[in-house]
Amino acid sequence: MSNLFNWQKEAEKQWDKRADFWTKSSRDMWDEGSRSTILPFFKKYVQPIGKVIDIGCGDGYGSYKLTSEGGYRVVGVDLSSEMIRLAKERESEELTFLQGDINQLPFENEEAAAILTINCIEWTSDPLRALEELRRIVKPAGYLCIAILGPTSHPRENSFNRLYQKDVICNTMMPWEFEQLATENGWNLVDDLAVYKRGVTEQLTVHLSKELKQSLSFMWVFMLKKR
Repeated sequence: MSNLFNWQKEAEKQWDKRADFWTKSSRDMWDEGSRSTILPFFKKYVQPIGKVIDIGCGDGYGSYKLTSEGGYRVVGVDLSSEMIRLAKERESEELTFLQGDINQLPFENEEAAAILTINCIEWTSDPLRALEELRRIVKPAGYLCIAILGPTSHPRENSFNRLYQKDVICNTMMPWEFEQLATENGWNLVDDLAVYKRGVTEQLTVHLSKELKQSLSFMWVFMLKKR
C-alpha cells in the first residue's frame, strides 16, 4: 500500500460518492432485504434502556427504525459527511447523528449501553484497533451487535485489487476469523445469525456445520458481550 494513501480519507471520499446510491436501497434492505432480521435479533438481547450507538449508520434508516420501532435512544455515526447530511433529515429528540471514525470515536469510556455496527469494520485498515475502540465505549457487560460480510457478498470485490498491491478500502475477513479476533480480545459470543442470499434457505443448511453455513453466507451477524 502506498505510503501516501490515507485509508480513512479515501474511505470517506468513496462513501460520500455512494451516499445517494445507498439511500435508494437502504430502506428495502432494512425492511425486507438482507438487514430485515437484524433488528429483531438485536431486540432479543438489548433492552431500550441507555444509549445505543449505531456506527456506520449510513443514511440513518436503520437508526431510525431502532427509535421508531424499538423505542431506543440512538446516536448514529458515519465516516461520510454526505451520509450524515442525509441522516440528519431523520433527527428527533431520541435520534441524533454525527460524523466520526470507528477508530477514534467521539464518546467517553463506557458511554454506550449497546453498539450496533453493520458491515463497517471491514472498511477499516486495522480491524483490531476498531474492535478495541468499540470495547472502550461500551459499558461493562454491554452488547455489541456486529455484522461481517460473508464469502458470497458482492461488496467483498472491493478488496480484490490488494492482490495487485493496489490501494483498497475494504479489509476482507471471514466470519470465523472475526469471531476468533473478538473472542481473543475481550468479547464473549452470545449468539449469531446467518443471512443468506436468495435461494439459500435454513432448510438447505440445517445439517451443515457452522463453518459451512458461514461459507455460504451473504452476511453473518454476531451478538457479543463485553467481558
